[in-house]
Parts: sequence; structure tokens; C-alpha cells
Amino acid sequence: MVKRMELAKNWLPRYTGMPLENFGPYILLTNFSNYVTTFAELFNCDVFGVGRPMQAATNSNGLTIVNFGIGSPNAATVMDLLTAVQPKGVLFLGKCGGLKSSTEIGHFVLPIGAIRGEGTSDDYFPPEVPALPSFKLHKFVSQKIVERKLEYRTGVVYTTNRRVWEHDDGFQNKLQQMTCLAIDMETATVFIVGHYNEIARGALLLVSDVPITPEGVKTEASDAKVTQNWARTHLELGIDAMTEIGQKGEKIKHFYY
Repeated sequence: MVKRMELAKNWLPRYTGMPLENFGPYILLTNFSNYVTTFAELFNCDVFGVGRPMQAATNSNGLTIVNFGIGSPNAATVMDLLTAVQPKGVLFLGKCGGLKSSTEIGHFVLPIGAIRGEGTSDDYFPPEVPALPSFKLHKFVSQKIVERKLEYRTGVVYTTNRRVWEHDDGFQNKLQQMTCLAIDMETATVFIVGHYNEIARGALLLVSDVPITPEGVKTEASDAKVTQNWARTHLELGIDAMTEIGQKGEKIKHFYY
């Protein structure tokens, strides 16, 4: 019988094109290839995995970034495969839709928890288990946001596998009843699979649209504007937070499950 770790060690380089020894102890996860290319330009490092399902790069400080694609199944896959290198911390940099009038485009969301509406996480824990980040990792991220005097919100996000739901009034009513701050497709999965694999994890989300209003639904043009105005800052916040954790050597996971 092939062991789980053997599969992870074989498949992580297979999916990313990057040798295991190139992965650093701290990982940034993203859905966007331009985050990886910008990271590589900032640190003059190579991008692996072009033409493969995932792309990755590692800078001289040992910080790695991986573009794993879109959706909760891909999020679960990368969080499982990262067990091959046993990272000390993983931060997901994703986008989300704001569900409250106080959550505006360009704001950042630091989730205190995520509702497991995606289904993927049910393969890891019963539905009663909450999807939570690692508090100490989020502490570093929040400090970096405050240092830059940027707007951010904390609260619960709803994670779904549905990409096209804006037309569904019943689903929108459900979101309002749950008083969620934002909606995305990966956060709950990253948190739950990180919990399952004993990986310290967090998420910093960029509000890219306000889908509860007709004029706020994301389009190619509106998303391009968000990327132009805020993506660089989003990436820099993740880099700064995870680099500082590595430099200080502060443990962000103190116990075994």
C-alpha cells in the first residue's frame, strides 16, 4: 500500500514543477498567476511549474508562493500536498465578495472563521468542527495592515463551491440570515485541511466585488481594476507578515491535535 506521505512527496513536485528542497518553511498560497510572477520579479527568483496545474517560486529568505488554482478541491489538494515539506505556516491570499455595506471594494478581510458551505471539507472532519485560522499567524498579518494604515475587517466568511450564484435570491437570503461578512471559494477548506494536517494557517482576503448589489457583481473589467489598484499591496502584506514570522522565529503552533 502506497503511504500518504510518499504520494505527497511525489505529487507536490509533479504539480508545481519545483523540487521539494526548493520549498521554504513558510508558504503563501494564491489563486493568481500574476502574484507569482510579481513575487519572482521582486526577489529575482525563478518561477517553476509554467504549463503545470500549479506554479511556485521561493525567494532567498525561504518564503515560497504557490498558485494552486481556483476552488475548494484545489485548496484541499495543495494543503494535502504541502505535508510533503511540513511548512511552519501557510497564508492564503485570495479575493472575496463583500456581503455587508461596510465591506467595500479594496478593503481587506482577516477571517476569524469560515462557514463550511463548500462540501470538500466534509471529507476531513464532521460538520460540527469549525473552520478556524491560527490566531498567532493572523496577529502578524493584522500588525502589517495596521502599520500601513489600511482598512480591514474581521468576521466570518462563507465558503462555497458555487461560482455562479448571484442570480439566486434564495441563496442570497441564506447568506443574509447567517450574517456573513464575505463570501469566497477556498478559505474554509484551507482552514479545515490545515487543521487536519496540523499546519498553521491563515487567510488575508481582498474584497474584489460586492455581489449582493446588481452593480457590484464582478466582471472582467472590474476585477482588472481591483488587481491594478490593490493586488500589489495584498501581496506585499503577505510577504511582510510571513517574512517577519520567519525572522522572529516565533512559534505559531504550540500543540498537537
